[in-house]
This record gives sequence, C-alpha cells and structure tokens, in this order.
Amino acid sequence: MRNIKILICLFIFSIISILSIYSSTFLLSDNYKYIYIKQLIWYVIGFLLIIIIYKKKKEFFYRYDFILYIIGNLLLLLVLFIGTETNGAKCWFFIPKIGNFQPSEFMKIILIIVLAKQLNLNRKISTFKEEVLIILKCLLLTLIPAFLTFLEPDTGNVIIYFIILITMLFVYGIRYRWYIISSIIIISLLSIFLYLYFKQKDIFINIFGTNFFYRMDRILDWKNKEGMQIENALASTGSAPLFGYGLTKTPIYFPESQNDFISSIIISNFGYIFSLFFIGLLIFFDITLINIATKQNNINKYFISGIISIIVFQQIQNIGMNIGLLPITGVTLPFISYGGSSLICYMIMIGLVFNINKKKTT
Repeated sequence: MRNIKILICLFIFSIISILSIYSSTFLLSDNYKYIYIKQLIWYVIGFLLIIIIYKKKKEFFYRYDFILYIIGNLLLLLVLFIGTETNGAKCWFFIPKIGNFQPSEFMKIILIIVLAKQLNLNRKISTFKEEVLIILKCLLLTLIPAFLTFLEPDTGNVIIYFIILITMLFVYGIRYRWYIISSIIIISLLSIFLYLYFKQKDIFINIFGTNFFYRMDRILDWKNKEGMQIENALASTGSAPLFGYGLTKTPIYFPESQNDFISSIIISNFGYIFSLFFIGLLIFFDITLINIATKQNNINKYFISGIISIIVFQQIQNIGMNIGLLPITGVTLPFISYGGSSLICYMIMIGLVFNINKKKTT
C-alpha cells in the first residue's frame, strides 16, 4: 500500500514539475523553449525504470557495489578532463541527441549502496577499535567522490555526500561521542576557514584559488539578500497574490528558474495556498518513505535512510534558499527541477525502494 501512495505522489510531482518548467520557459531564451517536453520524456523513462528495477531480485544491486563505485569515481575523474563546461563548472558529459549526463548525481546512489553494504558487513561492533575502523572506512569511501566532485566544482552534491554519510552512520548506531568530536573538528576548521575568507583574503585565494573565492561570494550572497538570483526570486515570490500570478506569468526574470529556483516559480505562479498543499505533499511523501525504512532489516534500513537524507535535505535546502533563509548552493528540488540526470537518479532510488518493499505491499 505504501508503494501505491508513493506512486500517486510521483504522478502529482510530474504534473507540477512539467507545468512549472513550462512556465519557467517564458523567462528563458528560445534554446530552452521545449525543455518541459524533455522533462516529460525523462519522467516516462523514469517510470519505466521503476518497473524494471521493481522486478529485479533484492540483492541484485548490492552484488555489484564495488564495481559501481569504481565506475562512478572514474566518471567523476573523467568529467574533469573532457566534460562540458557551463558557468565555470565541468559537471556534465554532453551526449549528442540526448543531452547532458551528470556523474555526480548517480554517485549519490552508488555511495548509498556502498555504505549500506559496508555497514551491514560490520554491524556487530563490540570494541572501540572496530568502531573507529568502520567510521574511517566509510569516511574514506565518501571523501574520494567528494574531492573529485568538489574539483568540478559542485558544492551542492559534496554537501549531500556528507549528509548521506552522517545519516547512515546515525541509523547504524555509532556512539554519540563521535558526533561531539566531529562537531568540534568541523567548527574549528570552519572558524579558520571563515577567518581567512573575511580577514585574510590574499591567503585564502593563495590556498583555495580565485574560483573558489568567488564561489564563496555567491554562497554568502544570501546573508545580505544580495545577488540577482535571490533579489529577483524574493521579489517574485514576495509580491505573489494568494492564488499566484498564473501559469507563465512570473513577473520578473531570475537565472536558473527551471532548476535551482523552481520553488520560486511554484510560489509565484500558483500562489501560497497551492504552495502549502505542495509542502504538505512533500511531507506526506517523506513520512511514507520513513515508514517503509522502519520496517526493514539492517542493510535495507541503511539504504533507504540514505535516500531519505538526500530527498529531505534537498527539499529543505532548495525551498530555504528560494525564500532567502539558506545559502544558494545549486541544490535542485527533487522530482520537480528540470534535469534528466537528476530526475532519473531519483526515479532509480524510488525503484529500489519499491524493490525492497515489494513483499510488504498489499
């Protein structure tokens, strides 16, 4: 029954996504005129993938975790050399007649599979040494793709990799002292990092480079609500009537309206009443996934918790940065934002959840 609930949510998401992307095209150049049709095609492919994955044996994907991990990291490395550069970032391979392929999106799934397998193999920890070893092993598995993704640069997905790691370790049950130790280390490093950025700019640029300095400027624009994207997005949503301006009637242009700022399109075009319904639908969707996770054994529980961490984090981050509460990190809204790699990645995740939960479906 829970699979059916998720499927219904996905159908509603597809309608919202296609209408919102269609509306965003009126803010974009002619090159983006038919991207809503592409999104429809990706959704059809995604639903077909869900059916295919659902019919596979439960252990199928865990069996090839190490091979998938190697392939994923090789693609992340390769994209740095022959990837298509867009807005100063090399995150995509361009495939003629198909579009862009983003390896870092699919690395999320691979990382979840690999970490779930490792945690399951080491679930009987009795000593401090064993606990340290499993944490270090999982940290290393996360650091490799995180470093390669950071070089692209793709800050949003780097953050997501570590969100996956922290969530899965929490569900695994490591002792709370590790969170205290990690917090102290992170706060200390972050303090040094921010001190250099604000007080020692020359040293910061020498260490991290000019590109990263300007990337930090973009992320911190939210603090003063500065920058064209955030200013125009806030103006568009802040002035929206209760029931919105209407489809295709977004009052002001802002970049990446079909991707990072799709939430602003929803609020602006459909209004606050619909936005409350949409947020309620997201919460219902998330709770359904959580209910599925609580009924699973160790490895499947770890796996689904990793998926939930991605979806919930991206929902909060995307909506938060669209209304000026969180920094702009280039994080898309799952199942809604335009993008083939992103959407297919999420549909594969849901297919895997259905696969895990199929014997429990009535």
